[in-house]
Amino acid sequence: MAFFNAMNISASGLTAQRLRMDVISENIANVNTTRTADGGPFRRKTVLFQEIQETPFQTMFRSTLGDNDNNVGRSAGMGVRVAGVVRDYAVGPMIYDPAHPDANEEGYVQMPNVNIVQEMVNMISASRSYEANITAINTSRALMQRTLEIGRG
Repeated sequence: MAFFNAMNISASGLTAQRLRMDVISENIANVNTTRTADGGPFRRKTVLFQEIQETPFQTMFRSTLGDNDNNVGRSAGMGVRVAGVVRDYAVGPMIYDPAHPDANEEGYVQMPNVNIVQEMVNMISASRSYEANITAINTSRALMQRTLEIGRG
């Protein structure tokens, strides 16, 4: 069963990082969006992650099956989940462009609070995390295959 736990944990990480990459891509795509349905410039979004903890039912079920002997003092989580996607309401830069349709009376345009360098760093981080989860899945699969080969021999 521990094999499937490792796979499920890594799969939850893959799902979470894929959503993070989607949100980062949306931020990058809207780096110059000065008008939204809300009326103001685009607001950067951030993904919040939360550890998935074992529920009391799962703890009781595991102890009923006698699985506590293998996981004494188990405090490991069961993966990660997206707790939410939140907007960053920090004020973006003001750029002087009196010809822009969204310019104020003084000729300044409120730009989105998206920093392209920060978004690219976040994209690289999400990509590396995604790759690490794939490596963990492949390693778990290889270990399981080797275990099955021992049983055949």
